[in-house]
Amino acid sequence: MTNDTKTTVEYDYEALGLKVGLEIHQQVASEKKLHCRCPNIYREVSESTHEIRRYLRPKANNLGMMDAAAVEQTKANKQNIYKVYDTTCLGDIDEAGPAPINPEALDITLSISKLLHLVPVDRVHTMRKIIVDGSGPAGYQRTSFIAGNGWIETKSGRCRIASLCLEEESAPKVEETDEYIIFSLDRLGIPLVEIATEPDIKTPEQAYEVASHLGMCLRSTGKVKRGIGTIRQDVNVSIRDGARVEMKGVQALNMIDELVRREIMRQIHLLQIRNELLAKGASVCPDMFDATEIFKNTSSKVIQKSAKDRRIIAIRLNGFDGFVGREIQPGRRVGTELSERAKAVGVSGLFHTDELPNYGILQEEVDALRELVGAKAEDAVIMISGRESVVKKAMESVLQRANDLLVGIPNETRHALPDGNTSYMRPLPGAARMYPETDLYTFPISRKKYENHPVPELLTNKAVRFMKEYNLNKEFADLIVFSKYSALFEKLVDKYKGSEFVTSTLLARTFTGVLPELKREGLDTDSISDAQFEDMFDLIAAGKLSKDAARDILVVVCNDSGCFVASAVEKLGIKEIDLDELEAFVAQIVAEKKDFVAEKGLAAAGPLMGIVMEKYRGKVDGKVVNALLREKIGKMI
Repeated sequence: MTNDTKTTVEYDYEALGLKVGLEIHQQVASEKKLHCRCPNIYREVSESTHEIRRYLRPKANNLGMMDAAAVEQTKANKQNIYKVYDTTCLGDIDEAGPAPINPEALDITLSISKLLHLVPVDRVHTMRKIIVDGSGPAGYQRTSFIAGNGWIETKSGRCRIASLCLEEESAPKVEETDEYIIFSLDRLGIPLVEIATEPDIKTPEQAYEVASHLGMCLRSTGKVKRGIGTIRQDVNVSIRDGARVEMKGVQALNMIDELVRREIMRQIHLLQIRNELLAKGASVCPDMFDATEIFKNTSSKVIQKSAKDRRIIAIRLNGFDGFVGREIQPGRRVGTELSERAKAVGVSGLFHTDELPNYGILQEEVDALRELVGAKAEDAVIMISGRESVVKKAMESVLQRANDLLVGIPNETRHALPDGNTSYMRPLPGAARMYPETDLYTFPISRKKYENHPVPELLTNKAVRFMKEYNLNKEFADLIVFSKYSALFEKLVDKYKGSEFVTSTLLARTFTGVLPELKREGLDTDSISDAQFEDMFDLIAAGKLSKDAARDILVVVCNDSGCFVASAVEKLGIKEIDLDELEAFVAQIVAEKKDFVAEKGLAAAGPLMGIVMEKYRGKVDGKVVNALLREKIGKMI
């Protein structure tokens, strides 16, 4: 999303009673997974060795309580297909018990805890969190509460941190149809830290600031995964007279403030619609009407594409005419809210009379439909086409959502969309989805060990240090500390300290300028190893390779990841320069341009350098050429 497409509406957030809380989910870069010893790596779906198929059912917790979100997630009754790999173990498919928490992942989590000023628990209890959307073959996710009662300081003030948990990552969805969902088990079980704030955030801008600061803290450990999908933000928003809504799966940090604004807009519009409907005496008729016969010979392609044994079920919403088509977010209407409830059960969508006739449905069919359900001019009619068993369940969900329009805003979990809007996912889960994990022992966290646990250096502090110690400007310092090459940069700066040719600026420019440029050109810069970088800079430091040749060397290495730097130098035809030959050539140029040198003096070095570098570019460092030119010019004048 660009700034041009962001909403420009501003609200009085204090008057609205806005409360925002964040949940940050970050994958940990441990060597192994959390409750097994499988490698913490991603796989391509094409590498799958076989698959398993399962149906998941909602289940009660140890107190006999059933979670509403779990019940709704299984209404569609879809088959779950899991792609299995040679790095998938029996624990991943719930055919073997869990291993104790990965100690490396726990150690990283404690480092994060120290940065957030959290207080660890005396004993760690692992819980099972019921999740039956198919993202795990077991139907639950293991999660352990590690620490709580912390805080961070931001420009907008202190934000309290409620909890830090260590849990298993879920399986990503690969494909979905009306009949089944395909998941990949490569990501399942990767250690994931979940950081939850208190609802201390009062503006959209502060939400962005807090999320940015937490992300910086996580990256300061140097022990978290990076890249798309490795970190997700969930945003909880509520306003006075509204409800708490959780928006899940925010990938782009710069979208958080826009998501908050648009959720405020949605809740304000829904409250206005509720008040207008109540003023009109609107109501929801609970009856369902079979309208299949009306559309028996319809020319609507959309209806014709529905199931062969389709039934068309309709309902009447008294006094809702004109309200179903009312916009509540940019490009989204009340009808969208109703349709998403139906889609959650397994149908492709619904039709409503605020948008008919349309989609090939004729006016006479609409008139017959209104007559069938007994709709008056001020009423709206909703209809769904599909398999009868699924359509009736879907319509029950639509009736529930329509009734909610007359009450207020339901507590629910919504999916964050790329444009800043959200779509319905499921009811907001409650405490009923948690129960103790009986296959794992509890274990203590030593208070003395925690107090002595090292605190990672914050990246913001590291940037300041890099400016002072390595004489970097602020731009380079900020770029390098937030890059994945920060540790390698610092190692090489120390190695080449005092080098005339390999400076901190050259290293920073290579890692934060040249590499991103090559990546934009489609080259796989991630394939370049630390050893290859070091070999290249060794040659530059020794004066055997010009820094100007570095880019060309990296291009060759990217195109052949197994290529040694020495081989890349050979492929490019770069030979070690004969300094005697270079000195003779410089002396020759100065002699040929003696009149120019006499006129310009030492200022002639710049123009003459271009002549020399045209022949020796990539073979010798410009500093060497410049020094020779100034020496020869100095002797002449």
